[in-house]
Amino acid sequence: MRRIIALAASAAILFAGSIHSDACTNLIVGKNASTDGSVICTYNCDGFGFAAALSYSAPGRHEAGEMVAVRQGWGPDAKINYIPQAPYTYGVVGLMNEKQVSIVETTWDGRKELRNPDGWLDYFALMQLTLQRAASAREAIAVMHQLVQEFGYNATGESFAVCDKEEAWIMELIGKGPGRKGAVWVARRLPDDCITAYANSSRIQTFPQAKKADKKLGFCIVPGDTMYSSDVISFAREMGYYNGPDKDFSFREAYGPLDWGAIRYCEARVWSFFRHHYSTEIMDSYLPFLDGDLSVNDHLPLWIKPDAPVSYRDIQADMRDHYEGTALDMTADVSAGPWASPYRNRPVNFEASDGTKMFRERPIGCQQSGMTMVCRMRSWLPDAVGGILYFNLDDASMVAYVPVYCGINRLPDPFRRENNNIREFSFDSAFWMCNWVANMVYPRYSVMIGDLREAQKELEDYYEAEQPAVDAKAQELTAGERTDFLTAKSISYTDKMMKRWDTLARLLIVKHNDQMSPAYSPAFIDAVKDQTGPRYVRKEIHR
Repeated sequence: MRRIIALAASAAILFAGSIHSDACTNLIVGKNASTDGSVICTYNCDGFGFAAALSYSAPGRHEAGEMVAVRQGWGPDAKINYIPQAPYTYGVVGLMNEKQVSIVETTWDGRKELRNPDGWLDYFALMQLTLQRAASAREAIAVMHQLVQEFGYNATGESFAVCDKEEAWIMELIGKGPGRKGAVWVARRLPDDCITAYANSSRIQTFPQAKKADKKLGFCIVPGDTMYSSDVISFAREMGYYNGPDKDFSFREAYGPLDWGAIRYCEARVWSFFRHHYSTEIMDSYLPFLDGDLSVNDHLPLWIKPDAPVSYRDIQADMRDHYEGTALDMTADVSAGPWASPYRNRPVNFEASDGTKMFRERPIGCQQSGMTMVCRMRSWLPDAVGGILYFNLDDASMVAYVPVYCGINRLPDPFRRENNNIREFSFDSAFWMCNWVANMVYPRYSVMIGDLREAQKELEDYYEAEQPAVDAKAQELTAGERTDFLTAKSISYTDKMMKRWDTLARLLIVKHNDQMSPAYSPAFIDAVKDQTGPRYVRKEIHR
């Protein structure tokens, strides 16, 4: 009798609901660009209307004939298919496996006619199957290629950051349309001394090319630099997307050409990240591009070498960005409201009363995040302690990042799926505790954010201070002892966050009761004065 197991990362299991995300941000750091030699990648999983959770699948050996169940599509009516299980699967916590391999994603749609509804794998199923089967980033790319070739891909254009403890790769992939298995894709290795980012737009243009495909793997390899599907150019010709010489072929122009939305809502997030770590003068020269003028610049660099090494704490701060201090600053004009809030109600696109088409900025930090993580891979430590997932549920700007080690064997209860129900508030839910606090801060941002930042810094400073001792002790333990130790640490860190956020929530409601807050922001006051004229101007009474 064949044995069947469920894939732990189908959307309805990874998330405590069935609504998938399609607007996410990834930041990626090479090992020589980080302050300590770690490779870093991040994920803000954005999408309205779902409660996220942290997933876990245990490592294990599997018998011949064992199958794994995979959802085809999203929602309760998704079809279930079965594919052969691998002989051995690695343990996976969230989007990092026990070998410190991490895969994060962001969707860019591209040529929507290339979605194959009959494909068995969406991007999350592809990611989790790969994490269970790959011990390195390069192996992960090969596994992803093999899986879509064999079982088909049913999503639209997707970018993946595929990282391990030594290197980071960026991979862009799109299907071939109805009735055709496989996908066309390109993967580039991020130079070790560079950083890059993805934010819902295709970014790989031209790339180094090989003379022929690797017969064993079935795709092309430029040693140490690039991998790509052997038909990535010929398929574009077949579909009428490209007719120039091979050497000038641009993956982005063929499969995910930029439009206004891709530039302003997506590339702008990449620009802001680069601006944090590179010359502001040079990066500000791209402002016309972000405003739709392609006459001087028609793209951002694929990656940059930062002016100074980047720490994981820097990256955590980058995940909370709202364009503060830039020409796109969301706190600096009347649309920020009385309390200078960088948050805006949906939709992104809207119209003025005279029919003028308008938009709102789309920053890295946004209220619709269901979960956020910073994956940190450290080659000089045993894998179980070297890989850390700094994790929490809800908006990165509004939460404290909790260290969860990749070598654990049990999830902290507040992050478990059963404790994070979108339809029922619970004090045992990290999602609801973080949302409770965030939704108090959003409307009165400028007067409440200081209290939240204090709690956030207090926790993250504590976790950072603990780390050297945890690293040292973990290396002295046996493998089994190490697992128990790191599991207990991850659980205690999560419990500490939950208690601190409960204290913070109670402080906010008492301290700011009945809107006893300081004055409105100057920009808002000036806008009221300009619109209302003398109505609210105080008068002197002369008798």
